[in-house]
Amino acid sequence: MPQPLIVQSDNTILLDVHDEHAPRARTAIAPFAELEKSPEHFHTYRVSPLSLWNAAAAGLTTEGILDSLRRYSRFPLPGNVESRIRDLISRYGRIRLEPTEDEYTLRLVVPDEDIREELRSRAAVNKYLREIPAEAGDSFLVSLVNRGTIKQELIRVGYPVEDRAPLVPGEPVTISLRETSRSGKPFHVRDYQREAAETFHGEGRPGAGYGTVVLPCGAGKTVVGMAVMNLLGTSTLILTTNIAAVHQWIDELLDKTELREEDIKEYSGSRKEIGPVTVATYQILVWRRDKDAVFPHFDIFRRRRWGLIIYDEVHLLPAPIFRVTAEIQSVRRLGLTATLVREDDRQEDVFTLVGPKRYDVPWKELEQKGWIAEAVCFEIRLDLARELRREYAVADRRAKFRIAAENVRKIEAAAQIVANHPEEPVIVIGQYLAQLDELAHRLDAPLITGRVPNARREEIYAGFRSGRIPVIVVSKVANFAIDLPDASVAVQVSGSFGSRQEEAQRLGRILRPKPERHRNSTFYSLVSNETVEETFAANRQKFLTEQGYAYHIEHWHD
Repeated sequence: MPQPLIVQSDNTILLDVHDEHAPRARTAIAPFAELEKSPEHFHTYRVSPLSLWNAAAAGLTTEGILDSLRRYSRFPLPGNVESRIRDLISRYGRIRLEPTEDEYTLRLVVPDEDIREELRSRAAVNKYLREIPAEAGDSFLVSLVNRGTIKQELIRVGYPVEDRAPLVPGEPVTISLRETSRSGKPFHVRDYQREAAETFHGEGRPGAGYGTVVLPCGAGKTVVGMAVMNLLGTSTLILTTNIAAVHQWIDELLDKTELREEDIKEYSGSRKEIGPVTVATYQILVWRRDKDAVFPHFDIFRRRRWGLIIYDEVHLLPAPIFRVTAEIQSVRRLGLTATLVREDDRQEDVFTLVGPKRYDVPWKELEQKGWIAEAVCFEIRLDLARELRREYAVADRRAKFRIAAENVRKIEAAAQIVANHPEEPVIVIGQYLAQLDELAHRLDAPLITGRVPNARREEIYAGFRSGRIPVIVVSKVANFAIDLPDASVAVQVSGSFGSRQEEAQRLGRILRPKPERHRNSTFYSLVSNETVEETFAANRQKFLTEQGYAYHIEHWHD
């Protein structure tokens, strides 16, 4: 009898990856359990209210979920876990959103009188509800623009909404994928990319067409987006993090689809055009003259009948975009990310407003199959420079972090690491500009920061991709959505305190598959010994160690 699962009373599930039946068990529990950690021997899943309600929305039943757990569980199911699953699944469908004859108004159907009274008593919910005549006394009216917000508030009080209001079809646009890219290389959608796209699409069934796909950097999330566009064949708005990412999306679309240049428009600080496929930055959309002004570029969401909105690096979604996303729940929404970790813990808003996690693959699984590069991680510990020790001793905690992060001994250590990889393309990444200036000078390498014009940035990236520039020094502007496919070494000299998200993204810069001579990638993180930086470094590494990456700790000496 296959028994690769251990179901625990704290609502976590351990998957023994060495059991021969582990792949089948993973497939069985993935629709209703969230993958939290995937180190070497046991992967950890969590059965949460949101994961169960997402499963119910996809058509899974209580008995189907419990049967999957019993079939693969090594021990009897804890009684509290079974009771909790029954209770949470039973809540789904008690409240429904349905269309009305007025296209701008929805009906919130609440058959249970006790629940109706509870909703009336909660100010955060009641302000979005309008009472209707007694003959339809089991319902409230909700404005269409509050469709996402009311779902958000009801999730918070423990009542998931079964949203039966239809998704609106967008303007039709034919988006065919090429078999040979314009650059002359064979192109095909990998199995896991196609599975992710098809899972999101759900053959157009109710409850599908919105959600988040989680894949590691280098695994081809852009291709998943293009595969979804191909399945839907509709006008698409793509939102991403910066102008370099905008141009990368446009280049990829032109290279791998039959779309023409005139079909794809850029909406950014320098160009504001809208077409059948439009690529925009989050920054331009959240720009306004002052904190009390309106967001003048939000009208892009209404200027065309979009059939699909793609949120690239969805874990970075700015708060104002959350707000407008709550208003456009009738549009298909695809979130793409390598990690849903948010330091402000708003990942639940991503699930509620963009959509639930539809697809996720452990990083190490793709590494083993050769779809992303094998990476080795080193933490290099350096003593604090003698001249900094007294200043460090009397500084407050925030100042201590900066002194440790800018430890001058890191300059020589970084130079030594670069020298140890003479035939490999290297990225040196940091947080503080003075430190980066000194590193660029020491390494005789170009520097990319927020003050470097976009044209110059792209010129440097192009030189790095071609091999003409072997080393580049970058600030946090290169954390996200930068395609550096031949980078095989990253040296992190400083970072944003304990950001797990940033650690994952920086490792992601070197995870794209390499030519055979650069088969493995190496990630170095320089940490000042016996300082607060050690504590922050441990938190930064947490996400990656949960994905199965081991950090080798070495001490650097002059």
